[in-house]
Amino acid sequence: MFDDLRDLYQEVILDHGRKPRNFKRLEDANRTARGDNPMCGDRMELFVRLAEDGHIEEAAFQGRGCAISMASASLMTDTIKGKTQDQARKMGENFRALAMTGVCPDCGGDIAEDMERLAPLSGVHDFPSRVKCATLAWHTLNAALDGGAKEASSE
Repeated sequence: MFDDLRDLYQEVILDHGRKPRNFKRLEDANRTARGDNPMCGDRMELFVRLAEDGHIEEAAFQGRGCAISMASASLMTDTIKGKTQDQARKMGENFRALAMTGVCPDCGGDIAEDMERLAPLSGVHDFPSRVKCATLAWHTLNAALDGGAKEASSE
């Protein structure tokens, strides 16, 4: 059973890595940020459109990188749509813990279903050098929500 789950997770990562969702420039974005992982060359630009009430209305990204960084950005942009900025930040904190330990410390409540969608990336904790690839999109999201004034780095 465990091998079947690992195979499914690998398929999800490869699918999102090869055909990332929301891979486009969002022309009417009102928040943007650039992210860079100098250790392996992953680079991305994240585009976020916030609604008047502060919810994330739309998210997209462009860039280049390994399958893990592309899959992470693809899954992230899907899961943050419709969320408040606080919910998205909380998801990011929990995702970073998930990527580093393989366990999500606080994945219940209103983010449980979304965190389950991110679970395929939990296996990166077995490869510490790949954690930065998986978390780059989330660091970039924080920079965008903070106004995009600085470039995010997963260092």
